[in-house]
Amino acid sequence: MFSVNHQKFMEMDELSIQKIPFFFIIDFLAENVEIFKENEIEKSGLLIDFQNFSNTKSKHELNKKTEWKSFPETLESFKKGFDEVQKNIRFGNSYLVNYTRKTKIETNLTLEEIFYHSSAKYKVYYKDFFVFFSPETFVKIIDGKILTYPMKGTIDASLDNAAEVLKNDKKEKAEHYTVVDLLRNDLSMVADDVKVDKFQHIDFIKTQQMDLYAMSSEISGNLKPEFDGKLGSIMKKLLPAGSILGAPKPKTLEIILNAEGYERGYYTGVCGWFDGENVDSCVMIRFIEKQGDELYFKSGGGITHMSKSEDEYQEMKNKIYVPIY
Repeated sequence: MFSVNHQKFMEMDELSIQKIPFFFIIDFLAENVEIFKENEIEKSGLLIDFQNFSNTKSKHELNKKTEWKSFPETLESFKKGFDEVQKNIRFGNSYLVNYTRKTKIETNLTLEEIFYHSSAKYKVYYKDFFVFFSPETFVKIIDGKILTYPMKGTIDASLDNAAEVLKNDKKEKAEHYTVVDLLRNDLSMVADDVKVDKFQHIDFIKTQQMDLYAMSSEISGNLKPEFDGKLGSIMKKLLPAGSILGAPKPKTLEIILNAEGYERGYYTGVCGWFDGENVDSCVMIRFIEKQGDELYFKSGGGITHMSKSEDEYQEMKNKIYVPIY
């Protein structure tokens, strides 16, 4: 169905075995894998701002009021793919599908300005092609231990008792359990002694449009000896990321490609920084892409048999924001 770029993953293995620092970007289908050694990042047109690695220049003041408009598709249009997903869930082909859409936006900010002025755990601006501001870690590898932090479930923080409502919402809970289970299984392919360290942790995300609560968990394991130091092999095993795909993976991928009807490209892929010893990587969500003269925001959410199209449509729209305030 698609061709994983084996050669590039082998190149990642070689660099990580030699302990040479590099930054990597992998698209959703793992077909396009880009590798930048530390001295190549500057020339590449990449701006990176992670918690433990940044190549950003000093920030300029934003001397204008942010203008922001989005043009979501109709509920009717959203429902076409949603119904296709639900049909497959009813047939037992999947029990969680991450369904995403592409929404045209207009703003008076450039992609570079969005990069510099948004607040997020992980930010990347790439050659006037895309920018993202992601709250979601994919995996961290620290001293032979691998950790992942699946994030599933968001709610408008202004609602009464929003955090509690999110924690106890039947649909969001089922979705979160499924993703935790899926990622625990995924980690077990590359690690031993896999366990859930934190469950249903609530994060606060501040944005100009609205404040959100998001639910995440922490899962860890000890890398199996055969994967020690082989970052490419680890990534190849774990991708696509379970939190933005669903379960079971192969069939769910088929459903997504059929239902979405557009190319995700780098959206929901992963990127990360290997410092010569350890790795920090993120899922490329909260993503704006330039196509010609137009900007598109890609967003979505997990669908289970309990999902209602109106709620999912609203969640997809809620995620179209920039965290500039």
